[in-house]
Amino acid sequence: MFRNLDAGGKEQRFKLIEQAADIGQVADYCQLLGVSRSGYYAYLKRKNNDRDAEAKRLIHTVYKRYEGRYGYRQIQLFLWQDEGVWMNHKKVLRLMQKLGLQASIRRKRRFNMTYQAAERVADNLLKRNFTAEKPSQKWVTDVTQYRIGERWLYLSAVKDLFNNEIVAYQLSERNNNELVLQTFAKAFAKQKDVTGLIVHSDQGFQYTSHAYHDMLPKVGAQISMSRRGNCLDNASMESFFSHLKTEGLYPYDIRNLAEAQRRIEKYISFYNRRRPQRKLNKLTPVEYRRQFQA
Repeated sequence: MFRNLDAGGKEQRFKLIEQAADIGQVADYCQLLGVSRSGYYAYLKRKNNDRDAEAKRLIHTVYKRYEGRYGYRQIQLFLWQDEGVWMNHKKVLRLMQKLGLQASIRRKRRFNMTYQAAERVADNLLKRNFTAEKPSQKWVTDVTQYRIGERWLYLSAVKDLFNNEIVAYQLSERNNNELVLQTFAKAFAKQKDVTGLIVHSDQGFQYTSHAYHDMLPKVGAQISMSRRGNCLDNASMESFFSHLKTEGLYPYDIRNLAEAQRRIEKYISFYNRRRPQRKLNKLTPVEYRRQFQA
């Protein structure tokens, strides 16, 4: 067992002690082989650090690939999707802390909300149940805004709660009824049969308009609305807009509307096709839908 000890120097002796440690005392083996216990434990520490070297490299690579926007939980999913490596989330957190990597800080923006008397309202059929058993069973929708200088860009989007996919969206410099109607024209062009579909929104003026309330019943869809001033009733859509802005807009120095539009379009494609979600069994929205339809 102890032949050819000089071939690998102290490193070889430490390896032998490690192999034999379960059948004897470390101190006895260290004395027998002429090495110190502190040296042996330093060897074990170096070995463990080396064991994490590849994991650190992968984490750093993925973190940089997505421009430092994500924390350890989303990095864990990207490691699985991009590198085929499933790593415990606690280990990802520990190694990110060692590497000094952290997610970009989310900037919170507050908007003053004013409410006008609604033309037509509907009951809250969704009741914060943001799950669906099949595609086009429940959609949520809303309009958000992004400011560039003195100008505004408005985004209307529709999200399928089955797989959190953005099924349609429309951009405009005008926040009007036409913006929402064009969004749904795109959505219905992709999904012909929406009989029984629940479409949930807040009580924004576009969703209480006569045009909106005439459009959805014609295709067999049901209208659902949040209670006035209660953003949690449409939390799933609010969550998407938050991710869009903090991951796809705020990190960049956007100077004009054209660039903002390009960033939004790029992010929505990324969100649907490249961003895995824990709730979707670590798949992207498109992958999850295709798996269901297979």
